[in-house]
Amino acid sequence: MKVYTSAVVIIPPEEKWASIQIIRKKYDRQINRWMPHITLLYPFKPENEYSRFEIEFSEKCKQIQPFEISLKKFKYFPHGKEKYTIWLDPEPNDLIISFQSELLKIVPDCSDVNKFKKGFTPHLSVGQVIGRNKLDKLMSKLQRNWNEVVFSLNQIYFISRGESKTSRFEISKEIKLNG
Repeated sequence: MKVYTSAVVIIPPEEKWASIQIIRKKYDRQINRWMPHITLLYPFKPENEYSRFEIEFSEKCKQIQPFEISLKKFKYFPHGKEKYTIWLDPEPNDLIISFQSELLKIVPDCSDVNKFKKGFTPHLSVGQVIGRNKLDKLMSKLQRNWNEVVFSLNQIYFISRGESKTSRFEISKEIKLNG
């Protein structure tokens, strides 16, 4: 069983959040539910099953060397009817995609983020916008004023929230990479 109150994510260190959160406060309706993150698996297993999966995830993560992630370019997903999600593109994409596919082997039923037309696309959402004209202007403005954020991927997180529509995701478990 998988639930929408649980996920496996990459979270930039809090000292790297400021410039991301400035944008999210203005444009992201999910700012009160999610911390800045890159989703790896969502939905995921219920929190009461975390201990069952922690060992396998730890073993898999011990095989992965930490690497630097760079957030320097904005992109967007179109949702139809001129609705868009704006996101930061975490590079190197190929390492994140490869890492995610290794984690997916542990919980193959948690593959929802892989079912999009282009497969799994690592991203850090920063907001939503309606209207192509607004999108183009906002993308240009964001990119022009953005200073690259770089952080080291040293761990991943199991996060969970309560059932209430207003509940926030919180870190439940931290799983370190090799190193």
